[in-house]
Amino acid sequence: HVQLVESGGGSVQAGGSLRLSCAHSLGSYDSNCLAWFRQAPGKEPEGVALVSPFSQNVYYNNPVKGRFTVSRHNVNNTLYLEMKNLQPEDTAMYYCAADQRQTRAILSSGWNFQFRGKGTQVTVS
Repeated sequence: HVQLVESGGGSVQAGGSLRLSCAHSLGSYDSNCLAWFRQAPGKEPEGVALVSPFSQNVYYNNPVKGRFTVSRHNVNNTLYLEMKNLQPEDTAMYYCAADQRQTRAILSSGWNFQFRGKGTQVTVS
């Protein structure tokens, strides 16, 4: 069973920044893709960023391109999400996720994942 634990959420003003972290139980040479997705109240889950096992492929959903940066540090088993120029529409619960499929299959499935954490709340006012 994959364990994913998010941290770093909080409340910021528009234009501010936050850095989310996800500590996971996958090994340094694990073949899972890792990702961030978010869900706002009353809305469907929305993919944010997806990174392949050794960071050779990185994908961002259009609403966050140019503002968010995902990085995967396999040595310390942590996934990060740097978020800049946050806007009220970025307000959501942010989840870390893992999936054994390749990135192409994950994107084709609509950013659905096999494993997810419990989330960390980001509120932008």
